[in-house]
Amino acid sequence: MQYEKIVHPIPPEHDGQARILILGSFPSVASRATAYFYGHPQNRFWRVLAAVMGDDLPQTVEEKRAFLHRHHIALWDAIASCRIAGSADSSVKDVQANDLRPILQSNPIGAIFVNGKTAEKYYKKLILPQIGIEAVCLPSTSPANAAVSLDRLIDAWRVIRIEKSPI
Repeated sequence: MQYEKIVHPIPPEHDGQARILILGSFPSVASRATAYFYGHPQNRFWRVLAAVMGDDLPQTVEEKRAFLHRHHIALWDAIASCRIAGSADSSVKDVQANDLRPILQSNPIGAIFVNGKTAEKYYKKLILPQIGIEAVCLPSTSPANAAVSLDRLIDAWRVIRIEKSPI
């Protein structure tokens, strides 16, 4: 396995109005190439969000940004830097966490969700002790999680629609 030390290349997406924060683990090779979140065409993240929010599927980075802002969603990842082989979450080593405080201080976040077990693992280990806010783990939208159907993902992810007061 060929490991590479990578610093997260994508800034967090938020506009000061976000009510929920969704954290992935770390950008895939495809996401790093497109310089935006969930860039792999087989990742179901954008399809799930569009279905949950009853909105059109955003295609371009600009459409994805507008979608997130329209639905008051902040988006980032739990991991700031790591050693990783390709896109495999299972290969992640030497993890440094992202600092979520700037997002939490500048947005009325009411809930934090993590996209999959790897994001949950590093959130609980490295971020939760710093900020003391529990996150809800949702099933991963990754193509590696093919055992969970698109319909089951959509059902599980509907919880993000629940409006909560700021944390």
